[in-house]
Amino acid sequence: ARALNAFLYDVYHRAEITRAGIIPADLVFRNDAYEPAVVGIDPPAGVYSHIVGIDLVRTGPDEFFVLEDNCRTPSGVSYMLENREIMMRMFPDLFRGTRIAPVDDYPDRLRRTLASVAPASCEGQPVSVLLSPGAFNSAYYEHSFLADQMGIELVEGQDLFVQGDFVYMRTTEGPKRVHVIYRRLDDSFLDPLCFRPESMLGVPGLMNVYRSGGVAIASAPGAGVADDKAVYIYVPEMIRFYLGEEPILKNVQTWKCADPSDRKFVLENLADLVVKEVHGSGGYGMLVGPKSTKEQVAAYAERIKGDPAAFIAQPTLALSTCPTFVDEGLAPRHVDLRPFCLVGREVHLCPGGLTRVALKEGSLVVNSSQGGGVKDTWVLAD
Repeated sequence: ARALNAFLYDVYHRAEITRAGIIPADLVFRNDAYEPAVVGIDPPAGVYSHIVGIDLVRTGPDEFFVLEDNCRTPSGVSYMLENREIMMRMFPDLFRGTRIAPVDDYPDRLRRTLASVAPASCEGQPVSVLLSPGAFNSAYYEHSFLADQMGIELVEGQDLFVQGDFVYMRTTEGPKRVHVIYRRLDDSFLDPLCFRPESMLGVPGLMNVYRSGGVAIASAPGAGVADDKAVYIYVPEMIRFYLGEEPILKNVQTWKCADPSDRKFVLENLADLVVKEVHGSGGYGMLVGPKSTKEQVAAYAERIKGDPAAFIAQPTLALSTCPTFVDEGLAPRHVDLRPFCLVGREVHLCPGGLTRVALKEGSLVVNSSQGGGVKDTWVLAD
């Protein structure tokens, strides 16, 4: 999380990592997630990505890999909290007899993390809000749940307005200044004066206030360039470059289809690989070669040939399994783990996380949007 934030600060300022030839400049500056409007902005505490979700997989007893990084608006933390509450109600004896680290302080820690990056112009207690696209968004339950748990207002774009150098919230007692916006909508919808002019979800003029330091946005616009699946390949080098450390966990071997030699290998071995869209998410638009028909593989090959830079490929990993209660009873199902890291003035790793499970037999796709489930995750306390 520290290296990813250092990378974001760098590419929106001096871009030393591209000047050093460690990451190709085109991969950053021509990336769809790179936001020129953010160049030169100094966010409070230098933090761009305040909530980082790192997807981990286990392929053997002591073999762990980082599968993906999520720096924009990683979802699923409400499931982590709700799962723990349900498990404690249903199996209280298990918790009484085992020292399991609690996760119920996550909302309070998130609230404090947001407050810690309030603008310098903030006097007194910072006012934070959660900006949601609205009730029709698939993650709206989580938005409502987190706002309630944190004790902050859940708002939509129409509830906020810009006046002068500040952002205000409409209340029954009159306008109230907002210092921190925890946004759960995409960059392109944040400000119709800066991004998509037809957006009805954002706040007109928000980016001007952000640029002048009048409000903090978590996570910052443009943070998505750090979790791009092609940029992912270079995260180990980021850690070495910015932190002077060796990565503790390895990345999964990844081939860039934009590279001619990599593309040749991918096309020749497509039936054995997992191929993902560089800007994709939620398990959409991917190919799991061993689970696909010859026709599906052939069709995907044509997609790669048509736009090679839009795809990366990885080996099909033998993900670990976890006993799961399904219609047939207990059965092994593949899982991954998404721990959540909060980054403000301090860095906090939640002692738990979201274990995602592929409920379909043999499936390697754990995303909830693709029919995946979730499990409570226990970390034993010292």
